[in-house]
Amino acid sequence: MSLRIVVHREIPEDPKLLRQWNDVALQMERPEVFYTCEWALAVQSSYQAFLKPLLFLGYEGDDLVGVASLATDAAEETVSFLAATTADYCEFLTEPLRRTEFVHAVFAGLGKTKASFMALANLPEDSATPAALRAAAGKHGFHVYMRAAYLCAQVELGSGEQRQELKASLVGKKKLRRYLRAMEREGPVTFSHLRSQAQIQAALPDFANAHVARFQATQRISSLSTPERRLFLEELARRFSGTGVVTLSMLTIGDRPVAWNYGFQFDGSWFWYQPTFDSRQEENSPGYCLLSRIVIEACDMDGMKVVDLGLGAEGYKERFGNNTRQTLYVTLTRSWRRHLQEVVRYRAASLLKRSPKVESAVRRVLGRLQPARGATSRTKKHLD
Repeated sequence: MSLRIVVHREIPEDPKLLRQWNDVALQMERPEVFYTCEWALAVQSSYQAFLKPLLFLGYEGDDLVGVASLATDAAEETVSFLAATTADYCEFLTEPLRRTEFVHAVFAGLGKTKASFMALANLPEDSATPAALRAAAGKHGFHVYMRAAYLCAQVELGSGEQRQELKASLVGKKKLRRYLRAMEREGPVTFSHLRSQAQIQAALPDFANAHVARFQATQRISSLSTPERRLFLEELARRFSGTGVVTLSMLTIGDRPVAWNYGFQFDGSWFWYQPTFDSRQEENSPGYCLLSRIVIEACDMDGMKVVDLGLGAEGYKERFGNNTRQTLYVTLTRSWRRHLQEVVRYRAASLLKRSPKVESAVRRVLGRLQPARGATSRTKKHLD
C-alpha cells in the first residue's frame, strides 16, 4: 500500500491525532518528549506570532506512520523544524525502516510549495534520518550540507551494579557534602519534584525570575525574558498535566527555593532541560547539588535509563556525563551558490574559532565598523 501524505498549515487539536502521533514517536530509535504532539501544540500556541506550521502526516490506509512537524518563514521559502528553538532533538518521525520512504514523500510534498531552503537544527546523528535526507536531497534537486552541531552529555545509568556504583560515587563526594552543610547553616535543605500543573504554575514565577536574574548577572539575556517562552513552559505543564512528564525539580533552603530544573521524565529519560539557581547561593553550587540528587534518584528508578543533560557545552556536564550524543545542523538548498555560501561560512567560522587571536581581531574590526554599518550585527551572528 502506498504512502498517502496529508498536509496541514495548522496542527489540529484532535485527540485521535494526538494518540496516533505519540504512538509513532514511540517507534523512533530513541523516543524523546520533544517528538510528542503535546510539544508541537505547545510551540504552535505559544509562538503563533512568529511561526507558520507546515505539518506532513504520512498514512498507510487509516494508520498514521509518519510525522514531519515543520514550519516556514513568512514568505514560505525557508523551512525548519517547528520545534527548532525549543527542542534539544528534532526529527522526522517513523519507525526506522520507513524513514527513507517518508522523507522522500515529504520532499515530494515540498516540491509543490515555494520552499527553496531548509535549515534543520538539532537532528540526532545516530538516527536513520541523515541518510534518508541525503537520498531525498539528491532525488529532489537539493544540495545538502551536514555539520556537527552540539555534543550532548548524558549520564547512562547502566546495570544494577553500575547504578549503585554511580550513586555511591556521587553520595561520597566531599564537595557535595560540603556544599550541603554550608546551605544547612541557613536552614533545612530539601529536594522536591513538582509534577502537577497547579504546583508547577505556582512555582514558575520564582523560577523564571531567578533565570532572568542569573543571566543578567553574566551580561546575557534569558529566554525567559520573553512572554512567549514563559507561556510555552506553562503550556507544556498544562498539556502534560496528569502524566508526570513535566517535572520541575527544586532545592530549597527552609522555605526558599534556590535551585530549579524544568525537566521531563519520558520513556526512560530524565531530561535536564532548563536549570537555574539563585545567584546569591553561587558559592554553594546549588545547581550541582540538585543535578547530583536527580542522578542519585534516577539510579533507584525502575525503567529510568539515562539522565540527559541536553544541548550546551557547560563544563559541569562533561564532569557528570559518561556518554555523549552528537547532533547535526543540516542545510538543504536548490541553489548551488547558496550551498557554497553555507559551506564556506561555516568553515571560515570554524577556522576563526581555532585561532582566538584572529577571531578577536575580526571582532574588534567589526565592532569599529558597527556605528557605520547597520549590517554588522548580522555579520557577527555568522561568527558565533
